[in-house]
Amino acid sequence: MLNNKQEFTIEYGGKTVILETGRLAKQTDGAVLVTCGGTQVLSTVCSATEANPGQDFFPLLVDYKEKFYSAGKFLGGFRKREGRPSDQEILLMRMIDRPFRPMFPKGYFNETIIMNQVLSYDKDCDPQILAGLGAASCLAISDIPFEAPVGFAKIGYKDGKYIFNPSHEELADSELDMIVAASEEAILMVEGEAHELSEEVMLGAISHAHTEIKKFCKGLADMKAKVGKPTRAFESTTSNDTLLKTVAEDFKGKARELLSITDKTKRSKTIKALTKEVEGVLKENPSKYGLTEDDNFGKEAYAGVDELLYEMMRGDILNEDKRIGGRGLTEVRAIETEVGFLNKVHGSALFTRGETQVMGAATIGSKDGAQLVEDLNGVEFQSFYLHYTFAPFCVGEARGYRGVGRREVGHGNLAERALKNMIADENPYTIRVACEVLESNGSSSMGSVCSGSMALMDAGVKMKAPVAGIAMGLIKDGSNYKILTDILGDEDHLGDMDFKVAGTKDGITAIQMDIKITGINEEILSKAMTQAKDGRLHILAEMEKTINSTRSDLKDFSPRIAEIKVKPDQIGMVIGPGGKNIKALQENFSVKVECNDDGTVKILGDSKKNVDDAIVTLDMNINGPKIGEDYDAVVVTIKEYGAFVDIMPGVSGLVHVSEMAEERVNDVNEYVSEGDKVKVRVLDKDKFGKTKLSIKAIAPLTKKA
Repeated sequence: MLNNKQEFTIEYGGKTVILETGRLAKQTDGAVLVTCGGTQVLSTVCSATEANPGQDFFPLLVDYKEKFYSAGKFLGGFRKREGRPSDQEILLMRMIDRPFRPMFPKGYFNETIIMNQVLSYDKDCDPQILAGLGAASCLAISDIPFEAPVGFAKIGYKDGKYIFNPSHEELADSELDMIVAASEEAILMVEGEAHELSEEVMLGAISHAHTEIKKFCKGLADMKAKVGKPTRAFESTTSNDTLLKTVAEDFKGKARELLSITDKTKRSKTIKALTKEVEGVLKENPSKYGLTEDDNFGKEAYAGVDELLYEMMRGDILNEDKRIGGRGLTEVRAIETEVGFLNKVHGSALFTRGETQVMGAATIGSKDGAQLVEDLNGVEFQSFYLHYTFAPFCVGEARGYRGVGRREVGHGNLAERALKNMIADENPYTIRVACEVLESNGSSSMGSVCSGSMALMDAGVKMKAPVAGIAMGLIKDGSNYKILTDILGDEDHLGDMDFKVAGTKDGITAIQMDIKITGINEEILSKAMTQAKDGRLHILAEMEKTINSTRSDLKDFSPRIAEIKVKPDQIGMVIGPGGKNIKALQENFSVKVECNDDGTVKILGDSKKNVDDAIVTLDMNINGPKIGEDYDAVVVTIKEYGAFVDIMPGVSGLVHVSEMAEERVNDVNEYVSEGDKVKVRVLDKDKFGKTKLSIKAIAPLTKKA
């Protein structure tokens, strides 16, 4: 059938969402056109009918693309075709990917591609949320095995009230920008930023979102029942139980020894050595471990050791409250901090927590350094941005760095969101923070928050409050669970949750939660947030031993920006005819001058003296010299009635013959020559704005010899 269009309408948070299938992209496993207002997103999913030979992980790829024609716009720049995804598109791909992964059945390793395309854009309806809803919908009606319907929601907060799926304009004034993904039964993913909101407000936002998401999931379940395909049968890539059981029996003692090793490098080497030993044993007697001579013994050995460590580590935590290396469940690793260690960087900091070390470097400058961001809403310039780099050497890998990956974009964005709202509103600078991970063993993104906060304060950037971040983990088996503070890399790999919380002493500024199970309840979230607050306050106290507030002044080699206000109709005087005044300022004082139509004038220079001198000159260009003040001047023109002098370029005045010497001056040339430097005092300004000056009021001239 060419067109078997069917529509399902769901009232979602006060807006009507229409899910359409059967008309577009019918050769996919599932395709849904999501419409809300004028925004329309096409979501499709295709999954291979079988896994690739030897596949041992789930190859899920989520794509999201904003088509500029959807908003009736051309893409800026030389290339007019949409190309490499923007950072914002990458972030949304990650956001959709993360809650879906745990909802696929264990052992399903078939390559799966979810594509979302914005076909029509209305600024009052967020395409990001519609993309999440569309991706969940096309999965629900497909034959691909998937645990349960999933919904997405964005939550804002203003004047004590939550805003469900706010518009772009509403978010601009919101104290919260959070996205929540959940099934009808449990929370799957949380990500957002806030203006120092309490744990109670954040939990309330998640609960509010989940209440609405449940309604969507019920509607999606109804759609699945009516048009969904029967779930396909698939061959699960399951573990070799004989292998896992026998490896656990034979190598339990050695695994116990290595879990007591605190040092990550030493523990990793010991794990590799144990894996190599297991591989040798498998080769000698494959049948004992349920293998044949054709099996990949290295791969099977890795799987056996990994499963052994998984069960042992989780059992230690759940049954004995015992972590790797013997650390307590709520214990934060030792912290070392340092600032100002990079000699010619505007602001620098080094944050080390256990075996995670992040260097932060802050650069300040003018609006020329602002980051241009172009999306469906138009073009804007970011005056603050953070770049996160995770080079392979930080985990001891001999591998080249091939550029920024999706993970780095996501981690950098989380740290940026944690810090950006804590920069003082009156900040005149464009600021870039670069966070370089030098060592990694658990939550380098939260280490970036800490190093970035200290680097900003070291640079003299005014901060409302210092910011720190911490990562929480979870080990859960049925109703039994334990929450871990400051997780290690192995605890993240073998655990069930990665929950990152950043903030100040007074509240949360950024949050991100990912899970590897099919959801957690609000009780676990609440306990994790409370435990995270205690850890965050501990880290802030350690940071404050090194630096607890913004430096009172910028470093001597840092650029300076001064901001002054003039009347809007005086901007022309600042610029001067043909730009004469502003060019003179920039050339004479090695500064850069930026003028805004509202009368704001910013002056950027490499030294405080140059900026201050430029301000004095600018003020004089507008208001002229002050009566009663003394100035250095240069004689530029001699007349029979006096001499015209320049106090500075563009600012002149007349020294009358009566104001040169004590005696009568008959010939001005007998007292001064063009180019002479003299000291003058401002006597008065006439009604035409002309300045009357005096030399004799300071030091009378005498005739030249």
